[in-house]
Amino acid sequence: MKNIKFLIIGVLFGIILSKSEVVSWYRIYEMFKFKSFHMFGIIGSAVVLSMLFMQLFKNGTIKNYLGQNIITKEKKKGVIRTLLGGTIFGLGWALAGACPGPMFVLIGHGITAILIVILGAVIGAFVYGLLSKKLPN
Repeated sequence: MKNIKFLIIGVLFGIILSKSEVVSWYRIYEMFKFKSFHMFGIIGSAVVLSMLFMQLFKNGTIKNYLGQNIITKEKKKGVIRTLLGGTIFGLGWALAGACPGPMFVLIGHGITAILIVILGAVIGAFVYGLLSKKLPN
C-alpha cells in the first residue's frame, strides 16, 4: 500500500502519453520523416524539463521519497559511444515504432504485438547487464 503513489503516477504518465499521441506509430513515422513538429516539441520539452530537474537535484531542492538528497554521478564525455548508442536506440525505435516508455501503454491499447518488442527490450537489457563490465565506459 505504501507504493500506491508510484502506481498512480505511472497510470497518469500512461494517460498523458496516450492523450498526447506519443504512442501513435503514425506520429513516430511523421517524426522520422521530418513531416511534423509534434514529437520534436514533446521530446524538446522533455529535455528542457530534465535539465531543470537535474539542476534542482544538484542544488538539493528536490529530495527522494525518503527525504535524502539525490546524488547524480558525472558521466564521462564520449562522442563515439554517444553516437553509437543513440543510433542503436533510434534504429530500434524506428523499427519497433515505439519508444520504451510507450511500449507498456500500447499493451493497454490492446496492441499485443508489442509484447514481442518488450521481450526484445528485456533480452537486450539482460545482455547489456551481462556485458556492461566488459564494455568500455
